[in-house]
Amino acid sequence: MNTLVIDLTHGGVKIAISLAKKGEKVYCYDIYNTLKDDIDKQMFQIYNVELIELDDLKEFNGDLTVICPIHLPLSNEDIKKYNPDLNYNFITHHQSIGEILTNWGHDINKIEITGVKGKTSCAFMLKEILIDSNPLLLSSLGAFVYENRKEIILQKNISITPANIKESIDLAYKLANPICGGENKNQIYNCAIFESSLGVTGIGDVGLLTNIIEDYPIAKNRLSASVAKRQIFNCNIVCCEKESLDKYYNNIPHKKINSFSLDDKSANLYASNVDYSLDETTIDLIYNKIKTKNGEAINGKITVKTFAPGSHHVLNVLGVVGTALSLNINENKIINGLKNYRGIPGRTNKKNIENITVIEEINPGINTKAIEASINMLPDDSYIISIGGDYGITCEEIDENAVVELINNLDKDILLTGEVGRNILNNVDRKIKFISNPAKIYDFAVKNNKNLLFIYRSEYKKLSKR
Repeated sequence: MNTLVIDLTHGGVKIAISLAKKGEKVYCYDIYNTLKDDIDKQMFQIYNVELIELDDLKEFNGDLTVICPIHLPLSNEDIKKYNPDLNYNFITHHQSIGEILTNWGHDINKIEITGVKGKTSCAFMLKEILIDSNPLLLSSLGAFVYENRKEIILQKNISITPANIKESIDLAYKLANPICGGENKNQIYNCAIFESSLGVTGIGDVGLLTNIIEDYPIAKNRLSASVAKRQIFNCNIVCCEKESLDKYYNNIPHKKINSFSLDDKSANLYASNVDYSLDETTIDLIYNKIKTKNGEAINGKITVKTFAPGSHHVLNVLGVVGTALSLNINENKIINGLKNYRGIPGRTNKKNIENITVIEEINPGINTKAIEASINMLPDDSYIISIGGDYGITCEEIDENAVVELINNLDKDILLTGEVGRNILNNVDRKIKFISNPAKIYDFAVKNNKNLLFIYRSEYKKLSKR
């Protein structure tokens, strides 16, 4: 059996080497021509991994497994045309990593998280709930392991492609085993939380699908986000927003689906009351027939207090509570973990700068609905609202026309910043101040004694370097 791994930019190198170590004959197609690391090239030589062009498939015979990311701009038919006589089997990068990790982690709780919004926030809330189990965490902010509540950075600049689930596991293994050059430690982690952008591998005891707020196109418009994230149903238990479940996945025959909703009482988990606050929101929750890892169907009520100043944050909390209940996590652990969650620096958080209060909403996937939800959480008119950001951050670009319409109808003080802000400025019907450098927004707010809601579409590591 020959295996062809496509796309070395988004984790294909890790997949190729992992398969070659198992004795498979592996070929790679570097579609974006990014393989420049001498270490990767050396590993390819050691494990007899061959780089080819698609035209080389004309010389192949028999069976071929093609492993490619779900967002690949090539279709299966595009690949088949190079040699229509081969017996093709197409699987995604996610599926491949799932197969590679088939026998891994059978004795620990494993959570996989995907969705359009809220993935990173949910990952860090779950980390707080599971902190006493020394969680291994892969998130858009990095790969970490928490030993005795102490954060150990495994790697900061790491993407949430499926291959980096395997990479995070390998990094934790090297840390724990002296033979690999790590410290002399016992087992480091007893649970794992993996955030993934366009689906999951299926290794999760629970898969959390936060929402499909916008079903943006991928793979040159051949597929959509909802199709990619459908892979969540490969997990043993699925915890999914009720509205997304009903709209996109109502025909999936899965035996363990736990739905959650802000106000739909037919969901397995819903909020009966929410008392919003910028510091600590109180949420009363009711759950019915939550299907658990232990095979139960549980009912009950729980009240949590946490940093969730807007309705979109509360929706994240619901997903996290549903996931924890699915794993039979004790209610007190859920309550205490969420109480300790104070937002994420560089994402959603609240802080004071000199004489003003600043709420930051920094996210690579910010869109119009997220902007509107952030504005709606403000308690009064003492806030100036800054909107802006960068392009080319995620598959889903921001709908500028929708943002322009929102701003035109807002009776609030607005500042625009960044590349996104500059383009919006040219289309709004009202006079709005533009400050090109987002760091200067804070100075402007302090000087004018105005509290600030800073909404910026970016990766924090990029913004912090400005």
